Amino acid sequence: MPKHEFDLVVIGSGPAGESAALNAAKHQQKAAVIEMSPQVGGACTHRGTIPSKALRHTVKQLMRFNNGTLFREIGHSRQIPYPTVLRHAISVIEQQVDMRSKFYGRNNIAVYRGRAQIQDANTVCVTRSDGSVEKLRTQEIVVATGSRPYHPPDVPFEHSRVYDSDTILDLEHTPRKLIIYGAGVIGCEYASIFSGLGIKVELINSFDNLLAFLDDEISVALDYHLRDSGVMVRHRETYERVEATPEGVILHLQSGKSIRGDALLWCNGRSGNTQNLGLENVGLEADSRGQLKVNRQYQTEVPNIYAVGDVIGWPSLASAAYDQGRAASAVGDDRGKTRFIDEVPTGIYTIPEISSVGRTERELTDCRIPFEVGRAFFKDTARGQISGEGTGMLKILFCPRELTILGIHCFGAEATEIIHIGQAIMKQDANANTIRYFVETTFNYPTMAEAYRIAALNGLNRLTGY
Repeated sequence: MPKHEFDLVVIGSGPAGESAALNAAKHQQKAAVIEMSPQVGGACTHRGTIPSKALRHTVKQLMRFNNGTLFREIGHSRQIPYPTVLRHAISVIEQQVDMRSKFYGRNNIAVYRGRAQIQDANTVCVTRSDGSVEKLRTQEIVVATGSRPYHPPDVPFEHSRVYDSDTILDLEHTPRKLIIYGAGVIGCEYASIFSGLGIKVELINSFDNLLAFLDDEISVALDYHLRDSGVMVRHRETYERVEATPEGVILHLQSGKSIRGDALLWCNGRSGNTQNLGLENVGLEADSRGQLKVNRQYQTEVPNIYAVGDVIGWPSLASAAYDQGRAASAVGDDRGKTRFIDEVPTGIYTIPEISSVGRTERELTDCRIPFEVGRAFFKDTARGQISGEGTGMLKILFCPRELTILGIHCFGAEATEIIHIGQAIMKQDANANTIRYFVETTFNYPTMAEAYRIAALNGLNRLTGY
């Protein structure tokens, strides 16, 4: 059995694993990455963020064509089959794989393709597809194996009409009606995408509201716009059983309702990929959802074994995973300066998209923290009118005395880009982190960023004597 020596071995080549390996290499450490799939990139590149957001972009372009007054003058609206749209959307995956493969090559990071198993705290074995095994000796191990859709045992995922958020990318027909069970971020995003293709969608939500972690006003706006696009949203519903037939799927709910569709997309949670990883060999145990517990340096209970990304649970975002991987592979003096990622902006790629940072109105009210609100509606901005992106708003929550920014919430076109302007100001010291910045700074005109000035003036006008 061939044996190789490394400073760091990373299991998984998604955002967290890639970042960990690159950071180690930049600090002159010998690093290796183990990936069980034929290509690097992890689920983010092949089954999650990249293909779903590329699919959303393609659908949004189609929606603009079908809904735009200019295009209606030159032709009829188009209904394009889902497989055709998907084929054009996922072409970006090849670009991502090529780019990421070059990262490893340029930084002399060894990439082993096969299934990893931890033999002891300093040894990882790689089993290749041909059955051969290589043993990697290492000072430190980073587990970045990601997650997969959660499969309840009573749901027939083996049936050709039952999909999860991974296998939906293999859908080879265009359903007339799609049932989506689970109205979390992934469920809401796919509800937007499929309704944008003119497909009837039933979105089943187990809770009282959509995405309860959002500001209430934004959650209500999402609910309204999903319904306005033709999505049937059903709240406070839980499944009893799934009946799949050659003709379609019947979702039986505990309320007594039976929902019929051509296909079912199950979007109800994810599980960490820790099965068959050999955790028992080092005394580690994942929880019921396959996730590993870590401290604020991303160490597991075995000091030289770290875990990052989806495999540790919240926030399960590619953006956070990059930072987590870098922290877990910190070297020397940087080890004591690592940042635990506990404050990240929310990015939800529905149509329109959503992003927020900081506290919500409900959180501030529950904590008895006084606040005031400034709003800017995109329909009132010149850029929104010019681009036809008039749906949405920017909302700033701020302290009425010090004028410090407490939270920013955005719903509408380019929300995930717009949010970073406010996030940058919130990160400044107390003197700079005030809503005054937006009225004392000249913005390009016309831009969507100008909404900050409008929202700031709207909020300041609410203050007596300002």
